[in-house]
Amino acid sequence: MGGYGDVQMLNEDGTRMDGRRPDELRKIEIEAGVVPVADGSARVQWGSNLAIAAVYGPMEAHPRKISRQDRCVLDVRYNMAPFSVTDRIRPGFNRRSREIGKVTANALESVVQLELYPRSKIRVEIEILTAEAGTRCCGITAAAVALADAGIPMRDLLVSVASGKINDTVVLDLDKPEDNYGQADLPVGILPNSGELAFLQMDGDLSVEEYDLAMVYNMKATKEIHELQKAALAARYENRGEQ
Repeated sequence: MGGYGDVQMLNEDGTRMDGRRPDELRKIEIEAGVVPVADGSARVQWGSNLAIAAVYGPMEAHPRKISRQDRCVLDVRYNMAPFSVTDRIRPGFNRRSREIGKVTANALESVVQLELYPRSKIRVEIEILTAEAGTRCCGITAAAVALADAGIPMRDLLVSVASGKINDTVVLDLDKPEDNYGQADLPVGILPNSGELAFLQMDGDLSVEEYDLAMVYNMKATKEIHELQKAALAARYENRGEQ
């Protein structure tokens, strides 16, 4: 989030440089069951972002010192492939990937019924194959579908989306230039059926009115993305029934 408010990112008619309206998402495609060897998996194409999430477990917690007597441990690993961006990333986990993995784990723990699997572990692997902007939202949304595909009991699905501010205008779902040169970014995780917040982060400054509008955009987008999640899972189970 650069905060360069003088970089023009809106057209004269109020549309953005990629032609979207301020409250319009990038194109999103979701597919469940894309990793045959995983217990559950999902692919999310979100603009130019591409995330694959795979779920393994429940399994015995290893090493045993991490096990919990009253609940399951959710082990989330988020990683960006070295070829996911223009400038090659050094392979392996870094501080940013660990931070996003922790945020993702905390968000998912609010929906997964971990108490049903004491002394066990569920592993969630999120791999970002191409990155534009909003990869954490893309990864969290994919992970929720993968968990559902694995048959893990959940209180709700989880949708993650972000709004922000560019040229003093609140917009939904920032692309890369908007993320780089915008004035604010507000990623959230929302339980679509209840409207509860699983997490909220903010980079930059928003007034109370701008924050309220950003959350209106986020809530509206959550409903749209939730329909895509449900459709992907429905298609997955239809395919299972035909096999």
